[in-house]
Amino acid sequence: MNLKDLLDNSIDKSLSDQKWHMLRQTIMKRLLSSGNATITELSSELQSSVPTVTKAVNELLAEGYMIDMGKVTNSGGRRPSLYSINPTCAYFMGVEVNLANMSIGLQNIKNEFVSIEMGTSFILKNTQESLMEFCEILNSFIEDSTVEKSMIVGVCINFSGRINSMEGFSYNYFYSENRPLTEIISEQLNISVHLENDTRAMAFGEYREGVVDHEQNIIFLNYSWGVAIGMITDGKLYYGKSGYSGEFGHSTIFNNEILCQCGKLGCLETEISGWSLVKQFQEAINQGKQSNVSIDENLVGLQHHVIIDGAVKLEDSLCVDLVTKQSEKIGRYLSILLNIFNPDLLVIGGDFARLGDYVLLPIQAALKKHSLGLVNRDMKLKKSTLGRRAGVIGACCIVKEKMLSPLLSK
Repeated sequence: MNLKDLLDNSIDKSLSDQKWHMLRQTIMKRLLSSGNATITELSSELQSSVPTVTKAVNELLAEGYMIDMGKVTNSGGRRPSLYSINPTCAYFMGVEVNLANMSIGLQNIKNEFVSIEMGTSFILKNTQESLMEFCEILNSFIEDSTVEKSMIVGVCINFSGRINSMEGFSYNYFYSENRPLTEIISEQLNISVHLENDTRAMAFGEYREGVVDHEQNIIFLNYSWGVAIGMITDGKLYYGKSGYSGEFGHSTIFNNEILCQCGKLGCLETEISGWSLVKQFQEAINQGKQSNVSIDENLVGLQHHVIIDGAVKLEDSLCVDLVTKQSEKIGRYLSILLNIFNPDLLVIGGDFARLGDYVLLPIQAALKKHSLGLVNRDMKLKKSTLGRRAGVIGACCIVKEKMLSPLLSK
């Protein structure tokens, strides 16, 4: 029993076999999208006879795609059985890669985690050795789980920076002109692999399982070591013409002559980001400012967490002051996006979201001050509810939707 077989429409079939295959797929689609159903309900909705639907359901039960949930309680007469997708018929793996760690999760078809590891130690380096170490960690995770590898339909891996999701290239890490990174990793895992930008995955995670209610047009701010946005329009991730939308942090804003990590001068990130916060903190200390927090320069990609913790746990005045000033600034530039896109919802996520009102209130004040009143009035501002899990959850949701698209698009 493998969901890939059920999704496969490429095998040559007779017309009658094609119709039967499509009926089975349609039943699965109904259960995936709307939950449990009886045979009578399926027969009515699919406009197919009860005996025909019964035969298809019995096949899907025998093959392990569906399960019998038991009898439905009713007022009288014979009680029908209620059927559901078998949660163990397929699994989807999500991976988020950061500079100094990685997180891995494995979900069943009902979006339930069967295994998850947050913050696994891994130093991301742009080397072949680092790539092989990365693949070894993923294989070890799979081996340690209770799931057979053949049941994992696909893996989505999130990296920061420029990701070509359509062609499977990462231009910031492990780039090869000759082969897509998805192909290289897939050979090591023996599983289909999809690449995604980390911020887009976080945005999709919040949309599917997080703070998003019924909103369909959303801007998600990933306020972390760097700064980026993920956009959802009409309920779908927005990629842009070349697939690189969302590079908000690399907009040239300031005339400060500070070199950004992208190689340009004066980007938004040079004054508003985790790495710029660390520089601002160090400069303040050098100027004689006092703080109960100290920075370890060897903790690449993690120092901003120390300042964030200093603000949250210690209420350190210098940390709070620096974070507040940055948040007010970013609110000002987010107001430009609000005026342009007029979204339903702005979600604040990433590492800085842990600061709560220290970040939200300055952003909210700046939005009210700098955006058009009509735009700001109609928009909601919320904090991420998924926190550090947003990227892993989003990756699982993306690969699930991608792999099930032959079924869900019918």
